[in-house]
Amino acid sequence: MPEAPDAQHRRAVTLLSVAAFASAAAARLCDPLLPDLARSFATTPTAAASVISSFAIAYGITQALFGPLGDRLGKYRLIALTTLLSTLGAVGSAVAWSLDALVVSRILLGATAAGIIPLSMAWIGDTVHYEQRQATLARFMGGQILGAIGGQFIGGLFADTLGWRWAFAFLASLYLVIGAIVLLESRANPSTHHRHAETPRKGIVGQAVQVFTQPWARVILSIVFLEGMLVFGALAFVPSYLHERFGLSLTMAGAAMAFFGIGGLTYILAARHFVRRLGEVGLATGGGILVALGWAMLAWGESWLWALPASYFVGLGFYMLHNTLQTNATQMAPAVRGTAVSLFASSFFLGQSLGVMLAAYILAAAGIVPMLLIAAVGTPLVGGTLSWLLVKHHSKHSA
Repeated sequence: MPEAPDAQHRRAVTLLSVAAFASAAAARLCDPLLPDLARSFATTPTAAASVISSFAIAYGITQALFGPLGDRLGKYRLIALTTLLSTLGAVGSAVAWSLDALVVSRILLGATAAGIIPLSMAWIGDTVHYEQRQATLARFMGGQILGAIGGQFIGGLFADTLGWRWAFAFLASLYLVIGAIVLLESRANPSTHHRHAETPRKGIVGQAVQVFTQPWARVILSIVFLEGMLVFGALAFVPSYLHERFGLSLTMAGAAMAFFGIGGLTYILAARHFVRRLGEVGLATGGGILVALGWAMLAWGESWLWALPASYFVGLGFYMLHNTLQTNATQMAPAVRGTAVSLFASSFFLGQSLGVMLAAYILAAAGIVPMLLIAAVGTPLVGGTLSWLLVKHHSKHSA
């Protein structure tokens, strides 16, 4: 008996979630590796942080390419190809002979991994009605969250055992296996096939302009830039902080940060309840407040144990806020949804890269407490601003 279309679609979303795991793991893999990389290349952890910011910059910039290509060539097939291509950057990172070589490999990895999560979101936007989209996106985000957890834990584990090079070798094997499976799915599953009738006629610049002419798109892109800067700029240095101040092993520091992902999983598992009870406005406001609470706890905690609830609140609050932004991103410009969502991811990761650079500067000049408190003040301001703008946006469109 042929498989039901709904079951085919669920399987397709599940595989995208698995690919998102690898993408998110690559983004967070280096957080606990910074002390080990600093020792290997005779530099400081803040200088070694260039392996994080370089990935984020490459990830952000190449969105301008993948979004329009996905709209034209087919999003699911392109996700499979970019997943396979990410193997090259991971292998290059594993054999890097200098910090500069590692940065170049991370740039390559960021440039190819950029095609996975935003194109997956856009494909879900193409195939799921808006009313069910936030719940479907939340289910898809499960892989992304587990990747953030797994990336930090895997990085710390290999740094403490076989060495940081094996962390990248393990990542390369993930990309190779997952990419092959997604490629087979893109050919065998009818729900993943590209709808040629919906292919946009405008060029890359024209599609981007079509997004930026939408006032609401400019709002969402600006806010996600600030969100990425405030949350992930600080997050990148937390494992190193736990390692240096409290003497935790890199494995334990990465494991402590897993509570960030557990907070995200809490949101995913109860997403329908959160959406029904709080709505978009409540999710944005509450998310910003929870992130601020987590950073404040981490800044003033006198024991590494404070990092566990702090990371949990940051993770829960971030995914409440970010899932609201993601859902709005899929509806910014439906005619060129791939381009719109890719620009969304571009803004998010460019914000992250700037956040890491600013956080490194503040850390070197003033220490981690001022860095965390800046993030604690800024995030609820971003969430509150989004809430206010959402009220105005919904009232305007319901009038």
